[in-house]
Amino acid sequence: MTLKRNKKTSHLSKFNTAILVLENKSVFKGIGLGYIGEATGEVCFNTSLTGYQEIISDPSYAGQIINFTFPHIGNVGANKEDIESDKIWTRGVIFNSEITSPSNYRSLQNLDKWLKKNKIVGITGLDTRSLTNFIRDKGAPKGTISNNKNGKFNINKLINKSIKWPGLNGMDLAQEVTTNKTYIWKGYKTWKKNKGYEQNKKK
Repeated sequence: MTLKRNKKTSHLSKFNTAILVLENKSVFKGIGLGYIGEATGEVCFNTSLTGYQEIISDPSYAGQIINFTFPHIGNVGANKEDIESDKIWTRGVIFNSEITSPSNYRSLQNLDKWLKKNKIVGITGLDTRSLTNFIRDKGAPKGTISNNKNGKFNINKLINKSIKWPGLNGMDLAQEVTTNKTYIWKGYKTWKKNKGYEQNKKK
């Protein structure tokens, strides 16, 4: 799988600063984004054209690394409203194209900074549709993303880390992502343009 770099948006790095390795020893080099570090999980895919912030914050993706087929992830930035959980349970993200400056009136933050804030490791510059075809045909593999500014990686160590990860089978993820205490949802809220969510008036 070859690295694809968009020259117009190559502001993140000029060389490979991230790597994705799968349990079958496949290695994909790209450009790091988001949190600096490593993330191991089940590599799945998502084909949605919109709603990337909701997808990443969806607790149903706990323990998984999401591979996005749509190339322009991050073009509308991130905000405080389009989240599905108080904590981000997704392990990592894989993008095709580098994140551009956001163009949306609701944007409060660049997606790269939002990923850093939520400690989500990411890689971009991969042929995500080819990777999706592999997942579709072979099943979701275990994999590890490593994001390192110096571009140096211990590939064998990362492969072994992916192989030794126990996987999602048998994990009680519902217990992990749900709240420990019951709580009352205080009223309903209506979203309005330029105002966001507002508390409904009591009748």
